[in-house]
Amino acid sequence: MTSPTRDGRAMIEQMSPRLDERRWCFVPVTPDRASELLGAALGTFREDEGVSAIVPVQLASEGAPVFARIVLEVFSDLEGVGLTAAVSGVLAEAGIACNMVAALHHDHAFVPEGRAAEALEILKELAAGQG
Repeated sequence: MTSPTRDGRAMIEQMSPRLDERRWCFVPVTPDRASELLGAALGTFREDEGVSAIVPVQLASEGAPVFARIVLEVFSDLEGVGLTAAVSGVLAEAGIACNMVAALHHDHAFVPEGRAAEALEILKELAAGQG
């Protein structure tokens, strides 16, 4: 296995953004649905107010915001600097909301589903040095 990329510019150039075909929602995990939601969750986070989960859209309440996930395929170092700022910054300039999640091997950008294709193109341009 290769070692993670730490250099900010290298992470951006190597990010190879890929759109996940599935759609996701951020939801609170309540005791009555914990087993169902946690079993299907892509990710979870514990906050003072409770546990949040990222789940397939089918498990979310009607009217919940729906997000597309763009996987940044670079094996980024958790101590690397600049990737999150560059991605969220270029999307912010385009008026696209972005919820970033960093995991051990890759970073993930969750964007409103209606702007997913546009966000993907913007990130491809960023990686190519045009953003």
